Amino acid sequence: MKNPIIVALDVPDLARARELVKVLAPVVGAFKVGKELFVTAGPDFVREIRAAGGKVFLDLKFHDIPNTVAKAVSAAVRLDVQMLTVHTSGGHEMLAAAEEAAQRTAVQQATEPPLVLGVTVLTSMDSDNLAEIGVESNVGAQVERLAMLASKCGLRGLICSPLEIAALRRVVPEKMQLVTPGIRPGGGGGDDQKRTLTPREAMDAGGDWLVIGRPIYEADDPRNAAEEILASLK
Repeated sequence: MKNPIIVALDVPDLARARELVKVLAPVVGAFKVGKELFVTAGPDFVREIRAAGGKVFLDLKFHDIPNTVAKAVSAAVRLDVQMLTVHTSGGHEMLAAAEEAAQRTAVQQATEPPLVLGVTVLTSMDSDNLAEIGVESNVGAQVERLAMLASKCGLRGLICSPLEIAALRRVVPEKMQLVTPGIRPGGGGGDDQKRTLTPREAMDAGGDWLVIGRPIYEADDPRNAAEEILASLK
């Protein structure tokens, strides 16, 4: 079994992020570098993770005109990341441009193309939040609509709430990889994630990758916390 745990390095301190990479690299599948850490540490820290042998999920959620997103994706490929995110609400042309840029630049770099992951509905949002921005569909229907759009545009992966995994497995291609935040080992929320499951529940539903942040990096022993989560999946 591949290690499906992606540790979200959602910490503002570069020294803390480096410590987590050093401790966790042997026991997790990848590290997520999001907006806060990327703005703090920049591309150099991504290179540090790669030099240490870690895989990188660059979670910057690109959403712009197609040409701008394509250039950003190409830059990420040259940075040698293994996953990156784009907002599916950017539309067909933007999504197609992102996947094409990933494939083309990977050929130029002689590397494997990163998994371009479509973000459907943020896990912090519910149907009331969607209504506030003029989307009348409920969360499930909107997730499926955007997932199908991503698939038509050639994307090979999606970000989705664990609660939408089973429904998406019925409508997207079998090879579509599903990456799920909102994972809580104890099953509880207590933060801005409104749609959560345990790691075992998410994998049983058909998830491929689990993005886990606070339950690992806020633990007294982050490595032990990661090892316990991995053991629960076997």
